[in-house]
Amino acid sequence: MKTKPDLSFWKLWNLSFGFFGVQIAYALQSGNISRIFRTLGADPHSLSFFWVLPPLMGIIVQPIVGTLSDNTWCRWGRRIPYLFVGAAVAVAVMCLLPNAGSFGMSVKTALIFGLFALMLLDTSINMAMQPFKMLVGDMVNEKQKAKAYSIQSFLCNAGSVMGFLFPFIFTWIGLSNVAPDGVVPDSVIWSFYIGALILILCVLYTTSKVKEWNPTEYAQYNGVTETKKEKGDWFSLLRNAPSTFWKVGLVQFFCWAAFLYMWTYVVDAVSETVWGTTEASSESYQVAGNWTGVLYAIQAMASVLWATVLPRFKNIKMAYAVSLIIGGIGFAMIPYVHNQYLMIIPFVFIGAAWAAMLAMPFTIVTNALQGYGHMGAYLGLFNGTICLPQIVAALCGGLVFKLVGSHQSTMMIVSGVLLAIGACCVSFIKEKKVA
Repeated sequence: MKTKPDLSFWKLWNLSFGFFGVQIAYALQSGNISRIFRTLGADPHSLSFFWVLPPLMGIIVQPIVGTLSDNTWCRWGRRIPYLFVGAAVAVAVMCLLPNAGSFGMSVKTALIFGLFALMLLDTSINMAMQPFKMLVGDMVNEKQKAKAYSIQSFLCNAGSVMGFLFPFIFTWIGLSNVAPDGVVPDSVIWSFYIGALILILCVLYTTSKVKEWNPTEYAQYNGVTETKKEKGDWFSLLRNAPSTFWKVGLVQFFCWAAFLYMWTYVVDAVSETVWGTTEASSESYQVAGNWTGVLYAIQAMASVLWATVLPRFKNIKMAYAVSLIIGGIGFAMIPYVHNQYLMIIPFVFIGAAWAAMLAMPFTIVTNALQGYGHMGAYLGLFNGTICLPQIVAALCGGLVFKLVGSHQSTMMIVSGVLLAIGACCVSFIKEKKVA
């Protein structure tokens, strides 16, 4: 097997630049879905069920995209056709979803329309997102993988900052942040429009700058003697996966369940704790929604800063665990902070956990998969460790919500406990040493 060449910084950058636009779309989705559905009329006790669709589509789409792209060879590349198609569909749906309440439909019909649009949006975002992880796995050598995923993490967080701030910024420049009952404010609608435009421009940049290896080159650099050897059924791949795949997956389970509860309940939690209301039709609730976007952006910026600290740890497992514990403390603080500016502190702490979750699992797992082949299929299947916990958490969300007293802010303590459990599970991982 030939050694993959070192890539310049800008080649590593170009591999992931489109991720910036994809992450803007993802930030708009994760930061505003609960707000949109609450505005349309969803009950808080059933709110978590609206979050089943995104991870469900991810767990279905990502392995399919990974497996199909493993065996796709065409003039446009191997992974790039999938990210381009996914981005194109996402752009179309981003122009529809925030308008669910603007078509004169009943509350029930608007919610169904919103659910269908959300399903399409998350399907397309997953289809566009996965190829970027695969490109790094395909074309970056083990020595540079941590750097490549760090660049991807930076672009991910930069895109998140922009996406999360859009509603706040558009309100500041004069767009309305209030609307009739059941209608999403213009500040949110135009955030989705501008996010869609940036997404397609970023993906066009990556597709124009990145040239994937042809089948012969790929086989030489990835230890596959014949293209057909990339074929394999998912059950066989999972059965033969390295133990690290499953141990990192265990950590992922608790981490992503924690963040699912944050995305579901944090707008109401901030509104309840700081503004004293969870009434979705009130102006205070919409102000809380904008401020939550600012807090998300601060979390993302803190994540970027913490990502520069992580390499200073001599032990990657220690860095991983410490980051999750810090994030857990941040979650647990939220119910006790009643000032909107002091609320920044918990989200800075949460940013530490987010930085570790974005970079470390894929670095550890792709190193462990070296020589296994089927990189796209494996990374698609590994995405199940992101999606499955969110599905479980979403299905259990209503029950957990009742058990903690039907207070959205208390759900943040649940998230903190889940991150602490994830930190404990890091000790089970046996990391593959890379020269």
